[in-house]
Amino acid sequence: GTRMRSAEVARADSGIGQTPARKWRNRAAETLSSLQAWEAHRPCTDCGERDLPVETDVQNCNQRRADLCEKCCKRRTERKESVLEFVNTEASYGEDLRIIKEEFYLPMQAAGLLSQEQLLGIFSNIQELIDLNENFLEILQEEIDRAFDQSDDDLMTVCIGEIFLEFVNMLPAFQTYCLQQSSSVNMLNALEKEKELLRIFLNVSQNDNTALRRMNLRSFLMAPLQRVTKYPLLLSRIIKATTEYHPDHGSLREAKSRIESHLEHINMKTKQEGNTWTLRSFRQDSKKKREVINIEMRETALKTVGWLREETRFVMEGPLQLAQPPDGQWVKKGSKTLKFQNMQVLLLVNMKRVSESSLESAEPGPVKDAVLVLIRDKNNGKFHLLREPLRLSNCVVSTDPDCDDTFELIEIRREAFVFRDSDRARTHHWFRQIRRYSRELGSWKKRRNALPNIMISTPHTRP
Repeated sequence: GTRMRSAEVARADSGIGQTPARKWRNRAAETLSSLQAWEAHRPCTDCGERDLPVETDVQNCNQRRADLCEKCCKRRTERKESVLEFVNTEASYGEDLRIIKEEFYLPMQAAGLLSQEQLLGIFSNIQELIDLNENFLEILQEEIDRAFDQSDDDLMTVCIGEIFLEFVNMLPAFQTYCLQQSSSVNMLNALEKEKELLRIFLNVSQNDNTALRRMNLRSFLMAPLQRVTKYPLLLSRIIKATTEYHPDHGSLREAKSRIESHLEHINMKTKQEGNTWTLRSFRQDSKKKREVINIEMRETALKTVGWLREETRFVMEGPLQLAQPPDGQWVKKGSKTLKFQNMQVLLLVNMKRVSESSLESAEPGPVKDAVLVLIRDKNNGKFHLLREPLRLSNCVVSTDPDCDDTFELIEIRREAFVFRDSDRARTHHWFRQIRRYSRELGSWKKRRNALPNIMISTPHTRP
């Protein structure tokens, strides 16, 4: 009792009367009840909506998923199934590649059925595809295991898009294989007619070797073509089940877009070489309006900067209009007096891996470098660079409040460029992205207290 009384005395002495104290207690009680009400009707952790299922409705969603609405609960199940389908089919494809090597290539080589040159003609770069598949699969499996170890039973932490982008060097390997497919089948047909021992070996293999599931060598040699055309479909399924707030959403879309553009490229090359077959299966959703990226432009840009393919991200690309102010200064009101020319622009970012250990290899590291590659529109079927790439670490990017349909990029101690897109919103998007990387990398920050050149008028502002 004494303690209570002294507390009351202290409260009275401190000038807080009984009434405010009661109000305060009421407020606290109200807050608590509203928190309880919110908790009872809290929003879904995936989509933020508040139509959570009643506990009894959650047949398939266990207690752990009680903070998800029914739609998101279902979507997580679909996403998990799609992710596992991606990994399991990659494993089956790897098994087929292993059969090609172990059951056909090596026995044919050991028995001297064909010369090394003939073997190369038929099996092309199959060893490269095997190595890539093994590495890709290892990372995928480790990510799945890690998620399960961390009790992430829905595999929400598995980022297939990000891992796929780490392995984009698979795509040129598939391209090499696909483009040789016609000649390798023709060579196999010719040699089978010519060499009786080869014919006998292939027949016996198909009929008596249980590992082959009664399939012939030609069927197995189609595996890489079937795999590469399946990627867009598998990625689409994962995208469909992945909320746009998920950190992998953007990477998944880029991965799908990169594989599709490679398939377009392979088809184009195939036609040029006069072959009749094309990789049709990926065209299923090409009716939908989607950006077809010109793979040649990317290849040109990559060759120019000389970065490793798996460390390069294509952040933005597309047509932009460019003008160079004659005196290197912003022309008042922007576009009126400037002469604009059409240009293809690519924003490339070089990401260094955080660590070489396989567990973390799917984590892109800090940005090492970022450049803008300026390519003239196609002339005589070839792309030409306007100039060497603009290193964003040496650039300051700004907008003029009086002229919001353009932005200016000044290369320190060199030249200035004014850019615009036909669509104002896209101009702003370009500006924000370029500004982000120029700020992140800007070497001038360290030297000049983060003041770009144009803001420095007197020597005493230097550190």
